[in-house]
Order: sequence, then C-alpha cells, then structure tokens
Amino acid sequence: MARVTEAERMLIGGELVTGEGGEWATSISPVTEEPIGRTPVATRGDVDRAVKAAEAAWPLWAAKTPMQRAEVLNAFADAIAARADEILKVEVTDTGNTIRPMRMIDVPTATESLRYYAGLAPDLRGETIPATSEHFHLTIHEPYGVVARIAPFNHPMMFAVARTAAALATGNAVIVKPPETSPLSAMILAEIAREILPPGVFNIVTGDGRTTGDAIVRHPDIKRIAFIGSPETGRAIQRAAAEVTVKHISLELGGKNPMIVFPDCDPDRIAAAAIQGMNFAWQGQSCGSLSRLLLHDDIHDEVLDALSARVAALRIGDPLSDQTDVGPVNSKGHMQRILAHCAAADEDGARRIHGGGRPAGADFERGFWVEPTLYADVTPQMRLWQREVFGPVLAVGRWRDFDQAVEMANSTEYGLTAAIWTKDITSAMKMARRVRSGHIWINGSSAHFLGVPFGGMKTSGVGREEGRDELLSWVETKSINIML
Repeated sequence: MARVTEAERMLIGGELVTGEGGEWATSISPVTEEPIGRTPVATRGDVDRAVKAAEAAWPLWAAKTPMQRAEVLNAFADAIAARADEILKVEVTDTGNTIRPMRMIDVPTATESLRYYAGLAPDLRGETIPATSEHFHLTIHEPYGVVARIAPFNHPMMFAVARTAAALATGNAVIVKPPETSPLSAMILAEIAREILPPGVFNIVTGDGRTTGDAIVRHPDIKRIAFIGSPETGRAIQRAAAEVTVKHISLELGGKNPMIVFPDCDPDRIAAAAIQGMNFAWQGQSCGSLSRLLLHDDIHDEVLDALSARVAALRIGDPLSDQTDVGPVNSKGHMQRILAHCAAADEDGARRIHGGGRPAGADFERGFWVEPTLYADVTPQMRLWQREVFGPVLAVGRWRDFDQAVEMANSTEYGLTAAIWTKDITSAMKMARRVRSGHIWINGSSAHFLGVPFGGMKTSGVGREEGRDELLSWVETKSINIML
C-alpha cells in the first residue's frame, strides 16, 4: 500500500507546497479501486510560480561547469537509488505494473540516464566553420532556460528522471508534470530533488491535463516541451502551444508496431519473443509494444499454437507479487477503452483465441483487469490492425511474399518500432530499410539501449531520445562571427 494522503506536496522553487486553489486529486488503486493517496491540483498560478522559480534558478545552474553539474546529478542518482525499494512499491501500487520487471528497469534506467548525460555533457561542443578566410566563425550551445516534461502513466518516475537528465545536464531548469492517474512516486522524487538539487532547478507540479498540463503548454516562458503519450494529445499540445508562441516540442507518441517473422525461425522461440515484445508485464501499456505479429504462412499455425499456450499460461494477479506476470491496467477509463477495442475486433471478424474481457473469479470483481488477449486472422482492414490499444491485446496476421509483408507492416499511421526475425541477414536488412519505423530490432524484441536514439516516424512522433540527439535537443545553437 502506498504511504500517504494529504501530506503529499508538489515541489516549486525548492519547497514542498500545496496548490493555491486548495484542490486535491485522489489516486485510486488499480487492484482494489480504493483511494491510496492524494496530490495537489496545480492551478495556472501554481505553474506560473514554478516557471518563475525556474527562471530565477537556471542562469546560476547553467553557469556551473559541466563537471560541476555532473557532480550534482550523480548525487541525485545516488539518492534515488537509496530509496529504490520505497519508490518501487509506491509506483507498483499506483500504476498496476508488475514488480518483477519494474525492479530491474525503472529506477535503474532513471539513475543510469542521469549518470550517462552527466558524463556526456562535458563533450557537448560547438564548431569552427571556415566560411571565410578573413574571419573566425564558430558555434556554441546554450540551454533554453525553462523547459517542461509531461510524463505518461506507464513509467511515471522513470520518465520524470531519465527524460529530464539531458535537460538538466545542459543547464536547463525543469518543470515536470507527472501523470494524473499515477502521480505518487513523483512525490518521493520531489523530496529527493529538494535535498539534492539547487532550488528551482527541478520542479514538480501535479494535476490533470486540462488544467495543469494546459497551463504548462500555454505558458509563454516555457519554450521547450517534451511529451510522451497519445497522438491525439500530442496534436492538442502542438495546437495549444502554437496559439501562444513558437515552441520546440518533441513528441514520442503511439505505436502499432509490427513483428515480422520469416519462415526460417523456430516457432517456440518466436512465441516467447512475441510475449516479450508485447510487453504483457506492463499490461501492453507501452508505446513500443509489438502489437501486430506478422507470421509467414509456412510457420503461422505452429507459432500460433505455441503462442496461444504461452498467453493462456500468463499469471494475472497482484502486481506486488513476484509470481505475477500481468497486473491490472492503469485506470477504469483505460480498461473500458481496451475492452471497447476487443469488442470492435469481435465485430470486425477477428478470431479471438484467448482473453478479450475481464478475467473470471472473485479476485477480479474489483479493479481494472483485462485478460491477456490474443486475436488471429487480423487483416489490415480491421480496426484492431490500425488502432493502438495500449493494452494486453496482440493481433496476429499472415503473409506470403516479401512485398506483402512490407505493405502490411507500413499500413498504419504509426511508425515507432518494429522487429524482424530471420536467420538471413540480407533479408533482414532489406526489410529494415523498407519498414517505416524509427527503432528496429533484428532478432530481438523491445529492448532499449542507452545511447541508441529512440523515437518514431509518421504519427509516432518527432525527435529522438536516449542518445546524443536528446542532449542536443535541449540546447540552442548560437553562431558567433569574429571580424578581424
């Protein structure tokens, strides 16, 4: 059980504060539907306070040498790691994500990212350009100043830290908005940041998208915003920001990602990879989930049989148990959306192999549960092929020739990730060149590698994270021409 009720506070200007409007939002357990904590609802005035605190803080922060900032960020990583168990239990309770993979991924990724960008920042250098022979022409990088990160509900704490590390390392002051349905781990983060970081360099404001999020997006003094979430919300952010001023907005949005399997693969290995690629451990709540499995006709039936057995064997239950494979989804509204996608798949004629509803039994009468779900005979004309579910629902289709597989893989508006499975490296590379996705695995599924850029094509977003490109995205280039 998460700790807490009214004692939770936001972080603004180095102080733990409540919202000026006195309004609170209640976090609901995805397992029991009982209240587990409360967080303030930040008003536009609260957001403005955070911006003013960040404006006051960033020049001094940016004036430090990269190594001085690195020392602070490494201390921040140490302090987060010291409270890893506490963060883990609160976040599992608040999100419904299962504890076993979260223990290995979320806090470790956050701390590793802080250390990575702390070490990379000293190497952020400009150029000298031989534009003329009479003068010197050079470039330098400067921080934007006040920047914002709007984090999603699937990995709240990890994204609040790992996806602000580059911004902090380059001298910006950050405002983080945690997800409204799972904000509690950010309250622990607020306590840690208050102790380690200079006041105003890292601010956390809680609340919903319509109020707090909109205030961040529309604030004229926040020129750089990063968002992870749905394409619909990403477009709304672009529209709202454009009504105020010009902003640099990076978006890591949805995916309807293909896993393309050639006939030379081992069926049981493919079944295991498809389970991993679908991210059932996160209830499929991952933008990068390989939610479309494209099987060659020659191995389709064998893989489907092996996959069906594996999906049926997944253990659904208490996310705090190490024995659990699949927990509840994040919220009631999200559960209802996922079940509506399953109903549409049934209506469109997809063949339901397993799941598609709430699990049976007294243990699942309360909570936001969706069975691990497998559909076969899904075609590009069906809604389940085209629409991101963001839940534990895997769609299986079949292909016969190479060009057909390419067409099927590229037949959605999305282009975030893809996986290609074959022993033939020539076929794999030809397919990788033709699939319109920003991040591709060959004979792998869903792994992230720090330093390797991650991001999408088409509707799946703009910009890249997790590498040097992300570091550069948090600075502006200034050209200086010295006339001799």
